[in-house]
Amino acid sequence: MTEVQRVRLARSARTVWLVVDDGYLPIEPIRRFLVYLDDVERSPNTLRAYAHHLKLFWDYLAWAKLAWTDVGLSDLAGFLAWLRQQVPDGAQFQDRSARRSESTVNAILSAVNTFYDFHERLGDIKNFERYQLVFRRGGANKPFLHHISKGQPVRARLVKVRAPRRLPRTLEPGQVEALRDKLLVCLLRDTGMRIGQVLGLRHADMVSWDNLIRIVPRDNANSARSKSLAERSVDVFPSLMALYARYLVDEYGDLDSDYVFVNLWEGHVGAPMTYATVVALFQRLQRRTGIYARPHQFRHTHATDLIRTGKWDLAYVAERLGHTSLASTSVYLHLQSADLKSALQQYAARKLERSDGA
Repeated sequence: MTEVQRVRLARSARTVWLVVDDGYLPIEPIRRFLVYLDDVERSPNTLRAYAHHLKLFWDYLAWAKLAWTDVGLSDLAGFLAWLRQQVPDGAQFQDRSARRSESTVNAILSAVNTFYDFHERLGDIKNFERYQLVFRRGGANKPFLHHISKGQPVRARLVKVRAPRRLPRTLEPGQVEALRDKLLVCLLRDTGMRIGQVLGLRHADMVSWDNLIRIVPRDNANSARSKSLAERSVDVFPSLMALYARYLVDEYGDLDSDYVFVNLWEGHVGAPMTYATVVALFQRLQRRTGIYARPHQFRHTHATDLIRTGKWDLAYVAERLGHTSLASTSVYLHLQSADLKSALQQYAARKLERSDGA
């Protein structure tokens, strides 16, 4: 069986991911692909996800007794079935419920398709048909250069599963208030920044006099990544900068670090805070308050709250979140039962006003 290994390079603080065989040797086709992703500056989290996805694919190849160079469309379909079932006993799949969600299965299949796209472009393997040409359906969100590409067919994967649309998980106002005693939580709540952007913040990025935060793509010792390669700024409330000032005085103290968020009480004190430390923080908050919350929920909540005000155009919300496409932001245009109830009450009030005026 294969394993995923994390390796820290000796000459730098960078972390890379490998998939190794049962002899603990890197699987060369996967290694080359992951090196390519690292060279084009994909985030460490993306590399880790691709490594785990391709590890599953290699386990399937071993089970099906297939060489990776001999895979065809039917084999990819077999991999889909293998993913959705428990590991089969013998040659027959067991009639059991799927252990992976549809979105997870699609993410794994996407990684495998990208892996084969890479090796086909290099000429390492022959092409096999994984896509069909379809015409894009009309919609409000159109891609860049739509006026040139409209009417032209686009590629769609032949092997995939239909995933139900899931609404972003948000927090209620009362839940947010119950968690607001930490600068990290308040910053996530008031800016909608990704946790990787927050963990990469330096003190020089906190522009207190102008009430804004600069998001600067850079290599960080804690492997935090901005995701976007473009620098941008986020306007914030003066109250957030006041909380930052109190944090420096009351908690940060005499620590000497460029990073805003560092270990204050455990681990290597003064070292940049890591993703694992943030997970542990939110687990402690959950035990204390009984509220399940994770960093990305604050991003969803921030975007949803802005749109619900009725005063933020979708393009403004996309700019604030750093989205390059409005399609990514439109997911926050969901309506919940409370929204519908409020809209009905407002409609009833206006109708009553009109009848009284008559």
